[in-house]
Amino acid sequence: MAKYEAIPEWGPAEVEAAIARDRPEELLYAVVSASLYAEDAKWAESVCLRLATHPHFNVRGNALLGFGHIARVHRRLSRRQVLPLIEAGFHDPHEYVRGQAYGAADDIGHYLGWRIRRPE
Repeated sequence: MAKYEAIPEWGPAEVEAAIARDRPEELLYAVVSASLYAEDAKWAESVCLRLATHPHFNVRGNALLGFGHIARVHRRLSRRQVLPLIEAGFHDPHEYVRGQAYGAADDIGHYLGWRIRRPE
């Protein structure tokens, strides 16, 4: 069973520095911090967009989770950019990423009214 860890509130400079260092152990927190705490929804979305295709599955999964947070907190996302990433997440080889894709699809559907087709 996973242990809950509080997500630190990082500012844009800290998040961007973590992205530049490209250490998965930092990025998995950076992307969630941006999606939960950033005042600028477009910037938070850009962080998730950049990390949704990261090689490390925890980072990819947390980027998808972040889209759900942004939908809840800011009530907006770019459908054209986000939807293909959520749909790709349904088919990710890692169960964690697939689970986060389904969770994000549920949150986005609830808060933004998007109808996202799940694989059969």
